[in-house]
Amino acid sequence: QVQLVESGGGLVQPGGSLRLSCAASGSIFSRYAMGWYRQAPGKQREYVASISSTGSTNYADFVKGRFTISRDNAKNMVYLQMNSLKPEDTAVYYCHAIGFTWGQGTQVTVSS
Repeated sequence: QVQLVESGGGLVQPGGSLRLSCAASGSIFSRYAMGWYRQAPGKQREYVASISSTGSTNYADFVKGRFTISRDNAKNMVYLQMNSLKPEDTAVYYCHAIGFTWGQGTQVTVSS
């Protein structure tokens, strides 16, 4: 079963950018649809973006035009490029092999 490890979180000012990475183990990574989710304090985990095994992407309305999900199957990696960050984007971001495993999460804090 695939295992996932996120990295790239941190503290950024409003309007700034971050790139999250998700490293996946396993030889069949390319077959998985992958997603990014987030959970803010006191709130439920919510969908952010996903990418199919063939590269088709979908986004939550609140990140359209600001975030971009991508994958590199040769490197077993999934990325989330986050631009124009807002304080309300503050959350723990999780990588998810859809229908299967979750990563441990990486904290993103947007604050001046």
